[in-house]
Amino acid sequence: MSLIPITEKEIEKFVEAARLSERKRIIFNYHTYSEDTMQRMINAIEPGSYVQPHKHENPDKSEVFLILKGKLAVVIYDSLGEIEDCIMLDREKGNFGVEVPPCTWHSIIAFESGTVVYEVKHGPYDPATDKVFAPWAPAENHPQANEYLLHILKKLNIFAGKNSKK
Repeated sequence: MSLIPITEKEIEKFVEAARLSERKRIIFNYHTYSEDTMQRMINAIEPGSYVQPHKHENPDKSEVFLILKGKLAVVIYDSLGEIEDCIMLDREKGNFGVEVPPCTWHSIIAFESGTVVYEVKHGPYDPATDKVFAPWAPAENHPQANEYLLHILKKLNIFAGKNSKK
């Protein structure tokens, strides 16, 4: 058994793969098996990549995002799709990570090219039950997905303005 390093060289490989990906993102698993009780992965994501809001339930799972490079918004929604909370992960601003509670609608949005997060969530991973997608948001490949992403970005600007007065 040996250590598994996360180096700048590795991160740059993930960034390049995300840039070349049609989805504008790529996930590299650090866990060995889908049955592992702790799923660990690198998620490289470019601006414009749409991650449909979803939640993890049955079984309920929390999820942690730690920023390694770039800027990433983690957005929390209520059951109707309204933004409840948001945090911008940005090492330069001192926002290094966030934990999303189980059964919470959420999505992630890259705000800088070359954004990379280390993601941890409970396992095991079963693609049939891992995510429950929000019925009020278009699917990833839907023709309106990009329009919806732009709508969320506009709402985030308004949301940030309201929250900056607190």
